[in-house]
Amino acid sequence: METVIVRGFGGVEQLVLEHQADPQPGPEEVVVRLTSIGMNHAELMARRGEYRLASGTPPFTPGLEGGGVVVAVGDAVRDRALGQRVSLSLGAPASRGIGAGTYRSHFVVHWQHTIIAPSAIPDQLLGALWLPYLTAWGCLVAKQNLQPGQTVLIPAASSSVAIAAAQVVKHYGGLAIGTTTRPEKMARLEAMPEAKFDHLICTQTPNWPRRAKAIAQGRGCDVIFDPVAAGDFLNQEIRLLAPHGALWVYGLLGKPGVVDVTPLIRKMASLRGWLLGELVNSGLEQTAYTHVLERVADGTYQLPIAGTFPLREVQAAHRAMERGEHIGKLILIPDA
Repeated sequence: METVIVRGFGGVEQLVLEHQADPQPGPEEVVVRLTSIGMNHAELMARRGEYRLASGTPPFTPGLEGGGVVVAVGDAVRDRALGQRVSLSLGAPASRGIGAGTYRSHFVVHWQHTIIAPSAIPDQLLGALWLPYLTAWGCLVAKQNLQPGQTVLIPAASSSVAIAAAQVVKHYGGLAIGTTTRPEKMARLEAMPEAKFDHLICTQTPNWPRRAKAIAQGRGCDVIFDPVAAGDFLNQEIRLLAPHGALWVYGLLGKPGVVDVTPLIRKMASLRGWLLGELVNSGLEQTAYTHVLERVADGTYQLPIAGTFPLREVQAAHRAMERGEHIGKLILIPDA
C-alpha cells in the first residue's frame, strides 16, 4: 500500500509517499483499492496547518474523498462483495480518526461507510463526487429549500462546487448566475457544456453588481452561495440580496474585512454558514447519496475533470491546485 504522509506543516515538500503493508479488514470491515481521490482546498489548508481540527498534528494523511473497488471483506460482512465498485461515505475518513485521510492506495473501513456505485459512473469519478455535489445539494436543497424560479448567485464559478451548484440550481428550476474574477476563466466557462450557468459575470468589470441586479430583474438574488464572503465583496453581496434572501457561506477563501450588515435588517435577509458535516446528522445523508449517484449516472450532473495526477505526483497536484488556474475537479489516481 502507498500512503501520502504530511511530515510537518508547510509547503508541498512536506508531502511524502510511503510504502506500507497492505491493510487487512476487521470482521465488519472492507478494504477498498482506491481508483480516485478527489482533491479539495481543505487538504491544502491541512498541509499548511490551517485545518488542525481535521488533520491533527503531523505526521498525518490528508484527504476527504475516495472511491474504488472492494478487494478484501471481513468475515462478518454480508452486504459487500469482492469486486464491487463503491464510494466512501462522507464520514469514512473521520471514522478512522483525526488525520487518517484518503491520500492512499487502499482504505480499510466499516462496510457501512461505503456506497455501492452504478456501473455508469467511471472509476475516476468514484472518489470525487461528494464534496462538490453534496456541498451544493445539502445547502441549497436540504437547508435552503430552493424553489423553482429563484435566482441564485454563485461566486468562484470555476470551482467544482460552484459548477455542481449551478447544475443543482438548474435541476430544481432556479436561475444560476456565476461570478469569477478572471475574464479568461469566464470565457472558458462559457465554452463548457457542464457549466450550466444562465449568466456569467466577471467581477473585475465596473459595476458588476448592477448587472447582477438587472439579471435578477431589479429585485436582487434570492440566494447567494459563496466560499469567499469577505470584505468589500461581501458588502456587495449583501446589497444584492432580495428581500428575505439568504447568503450562505461555505468556505474560507476570502480575507476578513469590515462588513456593513445594515442592509440585512432592512431586507429582513440572513447571513448563514454551511458545513457539509451537518448533512451526516440530518437524516438525509442516504437520500443525498442516491440523488447524486442517479443524476450523475443519467447525465443530469456532469462533473468536469480539470486534471488527474498519479498519487506519487501529489506534490505537483498540490502546486496545481494552489495556482488556481484549473476549472473543475482535480483528482489523484493511485497506481493499480
